[in-house]
Amino acid sequence: MASEHRVAGMTDDRPALAIALDLEPHPEGGWYRQTWRSSVEFTPPGYPGARAAATMIHFLLMPGERSAPHTVRSDELWLWHRGGPLALDIGGEEIVLGPDVERGQLLQAVVPGGVSQAARPLGDEYVLVSCIVAPGFDFADFQLD
Repeated sequence: MASEHRVAGMTDDRPALAIALDLEPHPEGGWYRQTWRSSVEFTPPGYPGARAAATMIHFLLMPGERSAPHTVRSDELWLWHRGGPLALDIGGEEIVLGPDVERGQLLQAVVPGGVSQAARPLGDEYVLVSCIVAPGFDFADFQLD
C-alpha cells in the first residue's frame, strides 16, 4: 500500500516500506537501493572496464509488480527476507523463494551471469529481498530482454 508523504511540497507515492528503506523505482520494476559496494575493484575478463568486486541492494516488489525479464552480465544471488513468496524465473525455470522451506520454498538462489531472469510476488503480499552481484553491478552490464 502506498503512503502519501509530502516532501517540500511534493507527494511521495512510494509504498511505506520503500519509504522506510529509502528505496527508489528500479528500471526493471519494483523498488531498490544499493546498500553496499565493495571498495575492491578489478577488471574481470570479458568486461569493458573495472567493476567493484561485489555490490548489494535491497529490492522490493509489491503485489502486482514484476521484475521484467532482464539479463545481468555477472552472477546474482537473491536472498529472501520477508513478505510472501516470490516466483523467480531463471532462464525459463521457475523456483520459489519464501518463508515456507518445509514446503520447498528457498531462502536464497543464484542466477548465473548472462542468464535471463524475472520475478513476481506470488499472492497478495509484498516481497523484500536482497540481491548481491559479483562482479559488482553496473548498469552497463544490465539489459532488459
